[in-house]
Amino acid sequence: MRLSRYFLPVLKDDPAEAQIASHRLMLRAGLVRQEAAGIYAWLPLGLRVLRRIERIVREEMDRAGAIELLMPTLQLADLWRESGRYDAYGPEMLRIRDRHERELLYGPTNEEMVTEILRAGVGSYRDLPRNLYQIQWKFRDEQRPRFGVMRGREFLMKDGYSFDLDEAGARRSYQRMFVAYLRTFARLGVKAIPMRAETGPIGGDLSHEFIVLAETGESDVYCDRAVLDLAVPPDDVDYGGELDPLIHAWTSLYAATSDVHDAVRYEASVPPERRLRTRGIEVGQIFYFGTKYSEPMRARVTMPDGSARALHGGSYGIGVSRLVGAIIEASHDEAGIVWPDAVAPFGVGLINLKPGDPATDSACIHLEHRLAGRGIEVLHDDTDARAGSKFATMDLVGVPWQIVVGPRGIAGGMVELKRRASGERIELTLDAAVACLVEGTVGKDAP
Repeated sequence: MRLSRYFLPVLKDDPAEAQIASHRLMLRAGLVRQEAAGIYAWLPLGLRVLRRIERIVREEMDRAGAIELLMPTLQLADLWRESGRYDAYGPEMLRIRDRHERELLYGPTNEEMVTEILRAGVGSYRDLPRNLYQIQWKFRDEQRPRFGVMRGREFLMKDGYSFDLDEAGARRSYQRMFVAYLRTFARLGVKAIPMRAETGPIGGDLSHEFIVLAETGESDVYCDRAVLDLAVPPDDVDYGGELDPLIHAWTSLYAATSDVHDAVRYEASVPPERRLRTRGIEVGQIFYFGTKYSEPMRARVTMPDGSARALHGGSYGIGVSRLVGAIIEASHDEAGIVWPDAVAPFGVGLINLKPGDPATDSACIHLEHRLAGRGIEVLHDDTDARAGSKFATMDLVGVPWQIVVGPRGIAGGMVELKRRASGERIELTLDAAVACLVEGTVGKDAP
């Protein structure tokens, strides 16, 4: 992609309204633009990051056996009256009347609608278990939207829902999602710690929030430092096998949000040198809620003896748009964003220090074509901006690798390769630079 033809409205100065690093950098780097309080337009660079996060989320959900669908954003109020949540949910729900005076709502979550879909689509115990998910825009009318996409009103979310015959089956579905979430966040380049959490308006008696530790987070959290060293499940984890030992390894160590924090247990079970109290950013949450929705909504299946049994359910959310902010909070420096390779909008930033010079133009075109041919997406700065401005822009937008092509270096057949995360620079031939990028981690997922 040639920068001269791209839409990348970067800002030189920090926006006055931005209070945290991710909000400031997302606005400065041209990822988003605020259109109303808590509502953002996703500009081309930001949209590329969203799509990369979506892809990894989909791959891990599919690997764990979940099946994708897409539900409407508008829901009938009557569905929520069936479950008993319409009046209980609170002012965060945006309620609407259409021209026929039918009561609708802009969905903040989809437990009711997916339960209605399942009760219409399954009739026998043979049809279970099922796990359905979607990636969809949602709306919650936050009273005080702030911190950019970290607490917006409109947001992109992966929400999944499992349905089983009994509690034992539902807890196995919960375990599969627990493992899938560990893998998902690791591939996105963030360390997300599962912590016992309150169930809130979703309901039920079992829930874990997945928390990225950050001082700018909205939640107080308490954990055993040993949890930070636990290994993420590998690619070949058997979702149909025994997951209890893996789950036990993560849940036996103390980790809890402030809502459910037990100070007595914390002090009794965690040695003083391993106690960690900090703040964190919630990037996902999973719930087991039993028959909370299936009982009032009469979502049942027929058993072999002819009896009817209510479905046991769970729900599983990942804040896709919120993750963009969380990743930046965990990975930035004074110069700008430092994207993990797996979610970076481009793999390489190619900087032509002298556009119009035949040698540098030819070298840049050669590099651009060779890298593209190996599946590495390139942001090619072919503009007439000064060198310092070009370097600042590439650092700001956080592309993992930079190749600098200038007249002096190219006269000797050399270019400069820079790793954004470490700042390390090395001079290489064009062929060696391409080989280094192809054999390295550019454009590839984190383990």
